Amino acid sequence: MPTVAIEPLLHHSLRQQCPRINPINPRKLLPFSLNFSSRAARICGSYSSYGRSKPLFVTACSAISTIPVTSQPTEIVYSETYELPLVQKVEGKICIRLDQGKDGDSWILTVGCTLPGKWVLHWGVNYVGDVGREWDQPPNEMRPPGSVAVKDYAIETPLAQSSSSEGCLHEVTIDFNCHSKIAAINFVLKDEETGSWYQHKGMDFVVPLVDYLCDDENVVGMKKEFDSWPGTFGQLSNMLLKSEGPLCDVEGIDEASPELALANRILEGFYEEQPIVKEVPVSNSLFVSVRKCSETDKNIVSLETDLSEDVLVHWGVCRDNLMKWEVPEAPHPPNTKVFKDKALRTKLQTKGDGRANGLFTLDKEITGFPFVLKVNDQVWLNNRGNDFFIPLSRAQSVGSPSDEIDKKVSSESFSGSVTKDEDPPIENQEVLQTTFTDGIIKEIRKLGTDISSDTKWKRKSKEAQETILQEIEKLAAEAYSIYRSSTTTFPVEADLETEELELPTELCSGTGSGFEILCQGFNWESHKSGRWYMELLEKASELSSLGFTVIWLPPPTESVSPEGYMPKDLYNLNSSLDEFMTTFLFLAVTTLGNRYGTIDELKTVIKAFHKVGIKVLGDAVINHRCAHFKNQNGIWNIFGGRLNWDDRAVVADDPHFQGRGNKSSGDNFHAAPNIDHSQDFVRNDLKEWLRWLRKDIGYDGWRLDFVRGFWGGYVKDYIDSSEPYFAVGEYWDSLSYTYGEMDYDQDAHRQRIIDWINATGGTAGAFDVTTKGILHSVLERCEYWRLSDPKGKPPGVVGWWPSRAVTFIENHDTGSTQGHWRFPGGKEMQGYAYILTHPGTPAVFYDHIFSDYKPEISALISVRNKNKISCRSIVKITKADRDVYAAVIDDKVAMKIGPGHYEPPSGSQQWSVAVEGRDYKVWEAK
Repeated sequence: MPTVAIEPLLHHSLRQQCPRINPINPRKLLPFSLNFSSRAARICGSYSSYGRSKPLFVTACSAISTIPVTSQPTEIVYSETYELPLVQKVEGKICIRLDQGKDGDSWILTVGCTLPGKWVLHWGVNYVGDVGREWDQPPNEMRPPGSVAVKDYAIETPLAQSSSSEGCLHEVTIDFNCHSKIAAINFVLKDEETGSWYQHKGMDFVVPLVDYLCDDENVVGMKKEFDSWPGTFGQLSNMLLKSEGPLCDVEGIDEASPELALANRILEGFYEEQPIVKEVPVSNSLFVSVRKCSETDKNIVSLETDLSEDVLVHWGVCRDNLMKWEVPEAPHPPNTKVFKDKALRTKLQTKGDGRANGLFTLDKEITGFPFVLKVNDQVWLNNRGNDFFIPLSRAQSVGSPSDEIDKKVSSESFSGSVTKDEDPPIENQEVLQTTFTDGIIKEIRKLGTDISSDTKWKRKSKEAQETILQEIEKLAAEAYSIYRSSTTTFPVEADLETEELELPTELCSGTGSGFEILCQGFNWESHKSGRWYMELLEKASELSSLGFTVIWLPPPTESVSPEGYMPKDLYNLNSSLDEFMTTFLFLAVTTLGNRYGTIDELKTVIKAFHKVGIKVLGDAVINHRCAHFKNQNGIWNIFGGRLNWDDRAVVADDPHFQGRGNKSSGDNFHAAPNIDHSQDFVRNDLKEWLRWLRKDIGYDGWRLDFVRGFWGGYVKDYIDSSEPYFAVGEYWDSLSYTYGEMDYDQDAHRQRIIDWINATGGTAGAFDVTTKGILHSVLERCEYWRLSDPKGKPPGVVGWWPSRAVTFIENHDTGSTQGHWRFPGGKEMQGYAYILTHPGTPAVFYDHIFSDYKPEISALISVRNKNKISCRSIVKITKADRDVYAAVIDDKVAMKIGPGHYEPPSGSQQWSVAVEGRDYKVWEAK
């Protein structure tokens, strides 16, 4: 029966006598963060024996110990000091002043801070009439010296030493002319020493320069009269109009309102202070040592920390080198409570010098002592994201090679199975990507050989052997993943006449059969129906008869925005009848739930599509998520519902939401908290959610929203787990232009999309935004020569990796009522003649299917299916001139678009017209 005791820690001088030999510092298994050679060496490398000190004699306190009160010679077998990073809060102020300049036209905005630090103002402007838009960069003459542009939407200006009388240590001034068309200055404050961002009640600071702006959440220096609802995160509410007379309509803002606003602009100076709390890092430490008592054959674990607060040790024990927590049998030490039958909690004793300490005595059967610390009953401390794990010597001789392997593998692989009421915080960690070679595999093999040849290996239990071998497999898989992601990109120079090498022996999850034709089954206004699923149900048979094999449905989850792209509770798929009403512009109606239908209606429509042979894609919005609650600083970054994450789930480099996760692996979406997919708990929860959508709801695959925001390797993880039939990501960024004219060479643009697909391991396709953009210039400017790249290939993603290119001409964002990037009007059928005859997976927009274009689209789909045109078909461009483009596909179909003349080559091959329309024509081989 194991016995556990806690005793007064030895005098501090004992610690000084303890030799620190071969300390083990457990580290979390982070992908791409460790040098592989050194990591392998830590597992199989030099087997240095632990040193031994002279015998030490300790008298245990009989009042609290289960060990007999005798002199007990001991030897040190392990010692290590761990850093305990904490933060101390320091209060100060952000000072904001608006003053009139020497002449009546100039004004000066001053922003200062009373706390020391390396402060930077991250700021931008809104122009009159830019209702609902994000920040813009200010004009050059408005930028103070030292300013640096941040992408295309903001400026960063360092604060200099202050000379003001407000007590500010640092400040920056911004000069502007009151006759400019700038409506507001937006900013947040950043401390580059800590990487922290400081906002106003969880939102950006807004200094209004016109008298119609109002928002009581973040406007400074004026009366606030408008309250936005909790959980909305964009800049929309910053720009609502307050009418002094008749309210302008939306269309009039761009024309009449700017002049009216400027004419009525009345600026008033102000001085305002906002509280700021800066977290200053404080370094504490934890000293751990293990002594072996020769008389009792027990291990004594000593803990000592310089933390002066109340410290709880949340702990358990492990046996036989298995990484499973257990609660040892009673008796337990004083001040110890059992937590949910999963762990013990023991309060450390505080000495006169303010240090906290404890002594744990463990039976020889115990092989590991895992624990975490809880300070002041609210802050968890762990070891670089892992639970602390102290390996204990077995009955074997101390320092044997077998023990060394046990300890090193245990400390490397232990990820913690501790059960707590809340998870300990995880440090921000930067992921370093390193290029690896074939030598990695040889090193792993040598590692396995070295361990297996050890004479003590054969005496280990089967479970202990499997634990070590599983660790080796993890390292091998990780190394190969790093090698692929860091060295493999689809070469620009590749000349792919065919994709025969790419054809798998069996279908890969996420890539379909190659003959898919995708229907986007909604538009931007579909949510207003309230019963969209039921409307699609009535069209299932018709869509099948048109030849569609896959349909993409809108986001199903509860959402702050009615369209579904601001998700909140991912497991809530029911439409909510509770509506919030606002009175202005685009925020006229907002729902807390999807407005497409109920979960039962969703299941019904999915079953109906399956019955007619159509697969169903769910719109998975996993880049960002809207929070349910504010944290203690007033920031909306705490989530509710079944996935009740805290701010560790939010990336650390988004200035709007102050997450405690790691830095983003992509571009931030500034309207909502960006999710940190590097966190294990986030990925595990999302994988479980996707599996639930597949199994319980019935989805066959995914359309992944805004994948530019997170690394494609995480997508591979989600696809491997959920095993979709088909998956496609929305990687949408700007093409290359020079003086407003699209460049002919768009290789860099399509390479970025290819890189993302490659990061997914080829498990997902991507929308061919490159092809859409080029078609715009082709049709708008009658420049059909653009449709052939310098090597005679299609110039989009479809020209480099056609089996992963999902071609399209319009969707809910680019077309519909949003019209962010509308396809050239009246020329849509030329676009469809191109994508429905070419390789790639074509996607057709709902609005075009149920329009006058339906007969022509149906005919083109019929030609594609009849001739078995697939995503891997071979295209030969036969003409690419100013006014005509023509190609032959698989020697079965010929096509041309443009007003120019073209006839397919005659000879042994005879052609007959299959479909024709305005400026396009398609032939079939007889």
